[in-house]
Amino acid sequence: MSIEQFSPKGRLADTGEGITGDELQLAARNHGMPLEALRYDLTPPGLHYVLVHYDIPLTNAANWFLTIDGCVEQPLSFGLTELRAMGRQTVRVTLECAGNGRAALHPRPISQPWLVEAVGTAEWTGVPLADLLAAAGIRKDARDVVFTGADHGVERGVEQDYQRGLTVAEAVDSGAIVAWEMNGMPLPPQHGYPLRLVVPGWYGMASVKWLRSIELIDHEFRGFQNAVAYRIRSEPNEPGVAITRIEPRALLIPPGHPDFMTRHRFVPAGDVTLRGRAWSGWAPIDRVEISVDAGVSWHDAKLDADGNDELAWRGFTHDWAATPGEHVLTVRAHDQSGRVQPIEAPWNRGGFANNTAQRITVLVTST
Repeated sequence: MSIEQFSPKGRLADTGEGITGDELQLAARNHGMPLEALRYDLTPPGLHYVLVHYDIPLTNAANWFLTIDGCVEQPLSFGLTELRAMGRQTVRVTLECAGNGRAALHPRPISQPWLVEAVGTAEWTGVPLADLLAAAGIRKDARDVVFTGADHGVERGVEQDYQRGLTVAEAVDSGAIVAWEMNGMPLPPQHGYPLRLVVPGWYGMASVKWLRSIELIDHEFRGFQNAVAYRIRSEPNEPGVAITRIEPRALLIPPGHPDFMTRHRFVPAGDVTLRGRAWSGWAPIDRVEISVDAGVSWHDAKLDADGNDELAWRGFTHDWAATPGEHVLTVRAHDQSGRVQPIEAPWNRGGFANNTAQRITVLVTST
């Protein structure tokens, strides 16, 4: 059997087809953030969402080196000690998987079956990417910057290191850092130990983990993860549109208490404070709307005070006088760029950037 036969192309689920064994295996390796963890300003590393494309590589900070070469004035190689000597910056960043929400689509793309939990917010400490590029010297012929991680595997028949590219302007102006700490501690293995890229505002596929090389090239990067995988398509053979920044989304902390199996929620009648978080990779959040009647009427939530990290999530609350019966809670976010989270996002073959509004069915019980 060839690599192509052994690594099948992406496909859509047949009508009525349940989660496949391959998807279940992916879901067991990768995990979302429990929605009750939205209560934390910073997501504990063990609760932050994880997506690992291939294997978590065996790495060692003591002998790890990051190279910068290609269209630069002076190729460089840094160990962790040299990187730390360049200074340190800490940024609070909300990361979200580009496939978040995929499992709710019809037809469902066969892949990691995310619902809405593929998100987390952490403080990442490292050196600004722009400082590293300036130290190497960006030549005038440089067009794109290619980031290569240590994870290696096969995807849709293509054997590859995990690589992503940014334009030089995106790399310099994005506020990206090359990080060695998460929430004040060394990176956990699943989050890129000992070194990873973090690109604020972009979906998580751009933040290459286990970062080992940065190469500047004089042409457009056409690697698999840029040119094939992370693109929005309606038809299988169209070139598609590149996925970049995170679309606005709001999520409620599910109120009350759950049924073990179904996660259906039960809330006693009376005054209930609904809480959640909202974020966008395009601009700060400036409004969140909540409906307790399946979108018939909407109410503005109260936003928490603005923080210094404009592209990290922002908390919100809404006081609800819960009356007995079944209620469908819905929430949607607006950002300062004018983008509004849709009630139903457009379908695409990869299930990417699906920021359909969250709905939670709640049974309010009599007190």
